[in-house]
This record gives sequence, C-alpha cells and structure tokens, in this order.
Amino acid sequence: MKIQANQIRPGMLIEHEGRHWTVLKIQLIQPGKGGAFNQVEMRDFRSGIKTNVRWRTQDTVEKLIVEEKNCQYLFSDNNQCIFMEKESYEQFSLQKKALGEQTAFLQEGMAVTVDFLEGCPVTVNLPPTVIMTVVEADAAVRGQTATASYKPGVLDNGLKIMIPPFIEAGTRIVVSTADCRYVERAKG
Repeated sequence: MKIQANQIRPGMLIEHEGRHWTVLKIQLIQPGKGGAFNQVEMRDFRSGIKTNVRWRTQDTVEKLIVEEKNCQYLFSDNNQCIFMEKESYEQFSLQKKALGEQTAFLQEGMAVTVDFLEGCPVTVNLPPTVIMTVVEADAAVRGQTATASYKPGVLDNGLKIMIPPFIEAGTRIVVSTADCRYVERAKG
C-alpha cells in the first residue's frame, strides 16, 4: 500500500530499495529554502543494519501490511529472544540484533505485540513504559535544583540514563522504552 512520506510513523514497516525496514525515528525538516522533507532513521529487520533516508513530503513509499499478534516474552538464549503467541501457545524466536536496543527492556513474562509479515515475526512492539530499578547513581551536587539538572544513573538492565538528582540507588523508576528517558518514580 503506497503512502506519502509525511505519513510515515515510528514502528511502521516499509519497503525501500527491495528491502524491508522498520521505522525507528522521524524528523520533519523545514529548511529556509526549498521544500520540507522527512529524515527517517530505519533498520533492516532481517540484518539489523540501520540507515537514514530523506524523503520529500510528497514522495510515496510502500507500507507493508502486517498482522499484529499478542505475545509474551519468555527468555533470551545466546543471540535469540524467545516469545510465545498467547492464543496458540506457539513459541518462536527473533534475533537480538534485529530487535536492537529494545532487548534491554525485555522482562520475563512481559506482554508485547509482535508484527508478522507473511507469517514470519519481524518486529516487537514494547509497552510505552517499563519499571526498572536504579542500581547505581552519582551523588547529587549541592546547589543544583531538581528541575534544572540531571545526573547519570545505571539501571538493573545495564543501561545508562539521565535521572533527577533526588533519585538514589535502589529506587524503582518508570522509563520510556521509545527513547530511554526517565518518566517518573514508580508508585508502590
């Protein structure tokens, strides 16, 4: 199905130069001269290779039709992530390199949706946020306000993110899976 380049959204699957790509990020750029264009960061879901492509807003691209299924993440084994389809209990695997940075947020038993193209699993859609534990946090610098500054912290999955100065090691926080950003302190 053909769509205009300005209708591309993160998470979509598109065909470009004979390959299938997962859209990761989009930026609309409006230069002072000339027409606007979309800067699209995407990953080939077979090989895991990333690329950036620019399309004018009036260009058309081929959007792939996918079947979305509710699944559950089970575990990781070497280079594979194992999932189970909730309706049929059928298990399948995806390469870690095809999932990219998303593998850091996968937790055993997590409910996810998986996009299937021609019966093959191609992409995993995580929940928008996950609860993680801060295992390492720098000491807050005296005199800095909570709204003006952030400090580096390490999560229990090994990711380094910027956190507010009042967050200490052992605190559970909510993290955005889209951009690895601190959202809020976890409740409870």
